[in-house]
Amino acid sequence: MVAVVATGGGSGPGGPRALTPDEANLLAITRFRNYEAHGRAVTITVPGTAGGLTVTGSVDYRGKLGYGVVHGTGRDTSSDGLIQWTATSVFVHPMANAPAQAPASPPRSGWYGRPLRSSGSSLDTSLAIALGLGSDRPDNAQLLPQNGAAWWGEDQVDGHRVDVMTGPSSRDRSGTAGRVRYWVGSDGTMYRVRVSVGSAPQPVVIAFDTRTYVPVEPAPGVTPAP
Repeated sequence: MVAVVATGGGSGPGGPRALTPDEANLLAITRFRNYEAHGRAVTITVPGTAGGLTVTGSVDYRGKLGYGVVHGTGRDTSSDGLIQWTATSVFVHPMANAPAQAPASPPRSGWYGRPLRSSGSSLDTSLAIALGLGSDRPDNAQLLPQNGAAWWGEDQVDGHRVDVMTGPSSRDRSGTAGRVRYWVGSDGTMYRVRVSVGSAPQPVVIAFDTRTYVPVEPAPGVTPAP
């Protein structure tokens, strides 16, 4: 369960409020920080009415390619296995006994591809959001407050003091104002993102640096962005 620690529990005098210029600058560079890092280790928690899914892996923000292992929570293991995804496609490798972490080199066979669904799938929406959390340039800090971004409070993530901010309304951020919440460190590093997804009963949570980032090696038939 993700909690926000702030004055008044995140809704009192301390927040929500308009971003200061420094806070707007942090939010403006946080996706660029992911791109600068080339990739990040991620854990994506996808809730569902029939049980959730957890994707543990890495996202290459230069190649726009994600890779990891899927485990069901509170459900059977029919969805377990390896997964790779791009902005348009999902590739799955079913496994009866999926490992805790995906192997650094994907299997050379046994993959099944399909288009990434733009709606109706909490998993696909979550994968697309995770992939969109990197950008090759900072956002416009002056426009963020005008588009609905706000400060909600302070928190601690794995020993890091972070500001909790809601993102602006924009198509490439896969959400509308108030639905995307960022946990951002003092240098602009993104530590956690929580997104309200229409097809999920609870918010999707994307946690970063839960392990060491492992460069993503494309599976057969998967083409990273140039």
